[in-house]
Amino acid sequence: MRIGELSARTGASRRSLRYYEQQGLLVSTRHPNGQRHYDDGHVQRVTLIQKFLAAGVPSRTIAQMVPCMAEPSSEGARQALTAMHQERGRLSSVIDDLTAAREALDLLIDENLAFLAEDRRTGAALPGQ
Repeated sequence: MRIGELSARTGASRRSLRYYEQQGLLVSTRHPNGQRHYDDGHVQRVTLIQKFLAAGVPSRTIAQMVPCMAEPSSEGARQALTAMHQERGRLSSVIDDLTAAREALDLLIDENLAFLAEDRRTGAALPGQ
């Protein structure tokens, strides 16, 4: 498939797909006329790249985690595993922080709802009324 179809199937812009190639995250073949060509496996790869980017993983870290995309090797796999473990730890920490923030927000919501319920019970006017 050509870059336009890959873009349509993944929701990634053509510019993003070119950037992924530039960063070594995606490898295409070239037709004699210079057009990029992708196969169905690229759809899954782009989806994975998008998930990592959405989670805040920098493209350079993604590149460290997936060196075997273009040229598989044992050394590359070992280095990728190290990067994967480091990124997993970082993501786990971020998830823990987000969970704590959500729990704090839940408490504030409960306090606010209790205040509003008491306010209604006592007949006090709500702000803006």
